[in-house]
Amino acid sequence: MIDMQLNNGLRVIVAEDHTTPIVAVDIWYKVGSRDEKPGKSGFAHLFEHMMFEGSENVAKSEHMKIINDVGGIVNGSTTQDRTNYWEVVPANQLELVLWLEADRMRSLNLTMENFENQRDTVKEERRMRVDNQPYMRVLYEMKDEVAYTNFAYRHSVIGSMEDLDNASLEDVRRFHDLYYRPNNAVMSIVGDVEIPQTIDLVKKYFEEIPPGPPVPVVDLSEPPQQSEKRTQYRDPFAPFTAYLFAYHIPDRRHTDYYAIELLEKILFDGESSRLYRKLVEEQQLVLHLLGGSDGKFGPSLFFGFVQISPQGNIAAVEQTVRAELADLTENRITDKELEKAKNKIKADFYLKQESVRARADQFCMYATVFDKPGLLYQELDRYLAVTAEELREVATRYFTPDNRTVIEIFPRNEHFRSGA
Repeated sequence: MIDMQLNNGLRVIVAEDHTTPIVAVDIWYKVGSRDEKPGKSGFAHLFEHMMFEGSENVAKSEHMKIINDVGGIVNGSTTQDRTNYWEVVPANQLELVLWLEADRMRSLNLTMENFENQRDTVKEERRMRVDNQPYMRVLYEMKDEVAYTNFAYRHSVIGSMEDLDNASLEDVRRFHDLYYRPNNAVMSIVGDVEIPQTIDLVKKYFEEIPPGPPVPVVDLSEPPQQSEKRTQYRDPFAPFTAYLFAYHIPDRRHTDYYAIELLEKILFDGESSRLYRKLVEEQQLVLHLLGGSDGKFGPSLFFGFVQISPQGNIAAVEQTVRAELADLTENRITDKELEKAKNKIKADFYLKQESVRARADQFCMYATVFDKPGLLYQELDRYLAVTAEELREVATRYFTPDNRTVIEIFPRNEHFRSGA
């Protein structure tokens, strides 16, 4: 593996893997919804769509077609913390991918027609995925709106309809000129390549792209929560009552992160997890549940969401959840349960190593968050070193009443019945 930086600031990571004749290219632009300003929500996600609208040498919608025509796959995604674009192609098509990515980094086609078209597409996506789906308004938006005070993480990735309607082409151009520059990007290339030739190709297509101005640092600080936050929401599409709880946890670089991920495995991962056994199998109060760390790079949330069965109720569910969390703070887990959680972490780690795209994505993440892409091969040891006592201490530190946020969700025709 090599980790280097071009003169224009583009960080490039290349890792050889000659197992199969394919290669993954993943570019992370270090911009997400956290970089948006009040009144300008949804810009990062809108730009994910705009990046497929053509550039100087590539016609509208041709990027995906060109990749598909050579037998590859391509996509992009947006989170609170980054926007990425990736391709997996036969290894002999690497130069084609680099040309495509460089062309849209250098000369994206920002026209009023493309802007209005993609704005309408994003608004329809919001209707389909958030506004008209059961529980999605709570999971994608309300959870953060209620728990956070800082706008950076308090608003949603997809943005509000009002902000999207008020966006202008000039707003979009300013956003592009600031964030979509080589000095704000990390590119990872993993697969059946030779490092020297790959670096030559990267320089050929990217080195002459001019850098942009320094990107401002976003204040992600979140003041400590002083008391429980609790609200109720009537969901017009929900078939059953539901319950969401969340606790503030530190950022991805904090040493407590490893214990928190193990607690996620213990509480939520699979049918043998504590909450599944209690709520679904034994008490039959819940139809479905999910939870864990929400994946932000900055101050994050550890949350749980449960869909309550017809014979269940919020008060009973809440009592069981609190009892299980209290048990983690009062008693050390057994060696057997800790070993099982660590085995799940190991399985997840090795599974990701089988995919060149997953490894390319991980290299970008470690470069962005830790400035150390090689940490990919070292972090597993940090999980395996966590002790049962450390799990108890971390649970005690964060699973406190004052640090808790609760949302009670009721179907449209059901009366509010608080579980508090």
